[in-house]
Order: sequence, then structure tokens, then C-alpha cells
Amino acid sequence: MAEDRKFVKEVTDMEEDFPKWYTDVVVKTELVDYGPVKGTMVIRPYGYAIWENIRAELDRRFRQCGVKNAYFPMLIPESYLKREAEHVEGFAPEVAMVTHAGGEKLQENLVIRPTSETIICEMFSKWMQSYRDLPMRVNQWCNVVRWEKTTRPFLRTSEFLWQEGHTVYPDEEGALGDAMRMLGVYKSFAEEVLAIPVFTGRKSEKEKFAGAEATFGMEAMMLDGKSLQAGTSHYLGTNFARAFDMKFLDKDGTLKYGYSSSWGVSTRLIGALIMAHGDNSGLVLPPLVAPVQAIIIPIAAHKGGVTEKAEELRASLEAAGVRAETDNRDASAGWKFNEWEMKGVPLRIEVGPRDIENGKMTVVRRDTREKLTVDFGNVSAVSDLLSAIQKDMLEKSRKLRDSKVRWAETLGEIVAAVDGGFALAPWCGCRECEDKVKEAAAATSRVMTEDPVEGKKCAICEKPAKTAVYFAKAY
Repeated sequence: MAEDRKFVKEVTDMEEDFPKWYTDVVVKTELVDYGPVKGTMVIRPYGYAIWENIRAELDRRFRQCGVKNAYFPMLIPESYLKREAEHVEGFAPEVAMVTHAGGEKLQENLVIRPTSETIICEMFSKWMQSYRDLPMRVNQWCNVVRWEKTTRPFLRTSEFLWQEGHTVYPDEEGALGDAMRMLGVYKSFAEEVLAIPVFTGRKSEKEKFAGAEATFGMEAMMLDGKSLQAGTSHYLGTNFARAFDMKFLDKDGTLKYGYSSSWGVSTRLIGALIMAHGDNSGLVLPPLVAPVQAIIIPIAAHKGGVTEKAEELRASLEAAGVRAETDNRDASAGWKFNEWEMKGVPLRIEVGPRDIENGKMTVVRRDTREKLTVDFGNVSAVSDLLSAIQKDMLEKSRKLRDSKVRWAETLGEIVAAVDGGFALAPWCGCRECEDKVKEAAAATSRVMTEDPVEGKKCAICEKPAKTAVYFAKAY
């Protein structure tokens, strides 16, 4: 083995320091490195491959819903942001500006997009003339900048990648229905592809998006019991239409404002993958988003036929649609086992002289570490194992999440429940009660449910409850 070969180092024990464990994992598995500007990250090839898999599957689902991709400028006139008062107030602390260009001060400052409602609504107002032009439904994959004070890779950075969908309809029913439909797309994606069970529902007035009539969120529980907002969908009503004169000629011959919605998820989903599935050895990736689904490790590669058989297997797996690689590097098998385990590859396949002689191969599952022996080249067995891992990871996450959700009917019970889990509590809907929970438990309302609360009293003030809501500490 080469003298400069660096052995895989252990990550911090998640039970001792979960945030440090997270940072160790994202750096040591080569997902990211830190950028030269505070709060920025460089997404390395392994991390970007995960994002590409996420993007490809989401894009496919968006297209099935009739959404088309477009691209809008990242520089937005400051005056656009000021047209919608609530919107500008909500984003003002995070806005980054361009004030000079070409060696001269600009006549108007340009905002580096924190989100694109303003510029897209400006363009919609030019493109929509009559009801025949509606609905308009576009999505863009891009970067955004929000000048965060406290940052952590993937979870909260000054610049990140995301998709943002924007729609306009002739009526409330269409726009609100679109917001709910896309929330459903996010939920099915999170569970079917990321193997992360989520709670979805409406956000409180305090937690809603600046400028929206209603915000709907997707909340995922991490291994430490905290919540991660994994996606949002917003019903914007006519707020932006009025600000940007977004009108159309309706069938009755009158000019009317369009109703809009917007929705988005970001590279924060990679953070969710890490914190929902990882362990003290590193990443545990669901097969559907893993850059490498099966890593082939030649054992005693110097012996005749081993390398050739490993490559033969890789070619067979790739032909069957499995993302497979062979690790032929100058390192010990044990070192390779540790590194690929840390990188979360769903399956490890060992091919050595004895395996070849017996017509078998050893396959090890990353999620359970179960070791299996299957016939050499049995591609169907490998594909079946990947499907089983995907299904089992979701089931494991769902059981863990459900075990950490407690019904709470008093403030004290809420405080106890959010110490490592979620509280589901009846709530009167008032801001004062939300603030009391935050003060007592450093927890916030996440999403409301449609669970019946008839006859229940608010867990905080004991007034009649209007809804049930999940409270949790959040990233």
C-alpha cells in the first residue's frame, strides 16, 4: 500500500455530539468542503452526484404534472422586492446586494435572488393576456443567496442550490390546488425515494412564507429527534399579482388578477439524508439516490482472474441499470471496506479467488451489515437486495419517528416531548401560545394536522382548541 495512503478516520459518536458527528460526516465522506466566503460550501463530486439523482427524479415528477423548466436572472432590481411589502420585510435581513459594476456605482441596487417570486411575477404579467394563457406553470433549477448568520453545510448556507416552481391560475381553486398537489409530490418523493417519512400540513401564521396567504410544509424527524423543514409550498393568493399588475382578460370580458403559488426544495435534502439515516460509521444512503449502489472490492487482486471477474461483474450490473463501480486502488481490502461503508454505499460485493472457484460472491448490506452469499453474476439478486434496502430503510425510519411522537395536553408535556422528539398537541391557534412554547422549550410549531380536536383544550392556555399541531426543536 502506498505510504501516503490515508486511513479512514472515525467520526464523532453521534450520541456524544450530534452536530459534530454531522460535520465530520459531510467533510470526511467528501460531500462538501468549505468555500472561501463565510457560509458558502463547495459541493464535491460525490455530494453533487446525490443532488443530481435527487434533481433527476424530482424533474421527472414535475414533468408528469405538466410543469416546464425555465430560467430567470439571478440579479433582481431592488425596486421589485419593495413592491410587495410583507415579502421585502421578510427577506430584508438576508438580502445580498450588488451596488457597483464595471467600476461604477449602479443607478439602482440589484438584489442577488433570495427567491424569485418578484422577477417571475414581473415576467408573468407580460406573458399573460387572457384566460387562454392560463395556467402558467414553470420551474427553475438554480442557486439562491441568503446571508445567513449561522451556517452549517447543506442545512443553512449563504448560497445553496434548489428548485423553485411558480404558477399562476385564473382562480383561487386552481392556485391553492396546485400548492397542495405539489406538496403531495414532495411527500411521495421524500418517502419513496429518500426513504424519509414526513409530516405535511399548513404552517402557522408566524411560520408562513413572507408574502403568502398560506404556507404548507414538509417536516422530517432527524435521528436526534429534531425537525428539519424539508420542503414548502405556498399559496400566494393575489398578493404578488396586485404588486406586479398581473392581470388577464377573463371570459366575461373583465380584467382580473391572477392567483399564484410557489414551491421549492433545496440541497437541504442532502442534510436530511445524512441526519435521518446515518450512523457512527458515516452515511447510509437509500439506493435510489446513492451515487454508487454497489461497490465491487477485488480480494487478492494480484491473483490471476480476480480483476477480470470483478470487471465482468461490474459490466453486468451496469447493463442491468445498477450504478456499480470497482475499487482497484492500491489499498488494503479492509481500508476500502471502511471507506465505502463511511460513504454509505448500499451494497458491497467482494470477489476473490475462493469466490470465483465456488461460483459465488459475498454481498454485504450497508443498512443492516448483513452478509449474504449469492451466485456469482446473479444480477437479479443484487437488484432485489437494492429494492429491499430501499423499502426497509423507510420502514425503519417510520418506526423510529413514530416512537418519538407523543400526544401532549399540557405545556409541561410539550416540553418533555420535544426533548428528543415531537409533541402533537391541541392548540387554540394564537401566536401568544406559540411564543410560550418557544420560550419554555426552544421549540416551534411545525405543521398543523387535520386530526379532530373537538372538545379538546389548548395545551398551553386551555382555551378551546382549533387544531392539532406538531411542536419540535428544529434545524
